[in-house]
Amino acid sequence: MGIVSAGGMVQSDIRSATEEHIAVFSSMEDVAPQIEALGERLVACIRSGGKVLFFGNGGSAADSQHLAAELVGRFVRERRGLPAIALTTDTSILTAVGNDYGFETIFARQIEALCGPQDIVVSISTSGNSPNVIAAIERAKEIGAFTAALTGKDGGRVKDMVDLCIRVPSSVTSRIQEAHIFIGHVLCDWVERSVVGDGDVRG
Repeated sequence: MGIVSAGGMVQSDIRSATEEHIAVFSSMEDVAPQIEALGERLVACIRSGGKVLFFGNGGSAADSQHLAAELVGRFVRERRGLPAIALTTDTSILTAVGNDYGFETIFARQIEALCGPQDIVVSISTSGNSPNVIAAIERAKEIGAFTAALTGKDGGRVKDMVDLCIRVPSSVTSRIQEAHIFIGHVLCDWVERSVVGDGDVRG
């Protein structure tokens, strides 16, 4: 009986998670204008010789690396590498800056070193309240870069700081993260189509 009960609980959990996921994704059209606006900004940035810098913590750090990899490598199409950096990958930089200046500076210091006014910074944070994300946005704005955020819940502090905020309408962290990578994939596809065109598509 215990096995049957456990199985039933797992099935119930899967059903509940699926329903939450569908509800969130059904509302993606609500943020379509913001996604479109960021897509256009990314294309203009890359065409003009700028680069995209992604950052976030935990699962959002993984998303940052994922999206940078899609641009530097490829999403679908064979093409040249596109300029994107995840500020979450270099353990020597992260630990040196964190040790010497504090964890809240690990992204801001890299923004100071790597970001120019022609670039776009994309912060990824489900809460929008991470101190190191906020510090990096502040530094990017001082430099004159365009600032964007993928967030959720009520948008947190970053909502009113950035030039463009895409807020996933959910309070569940895992559902927000699922939507963030979906939005990221839409943006990567958009950039490839616009910058490279639709030729030479290979799965």
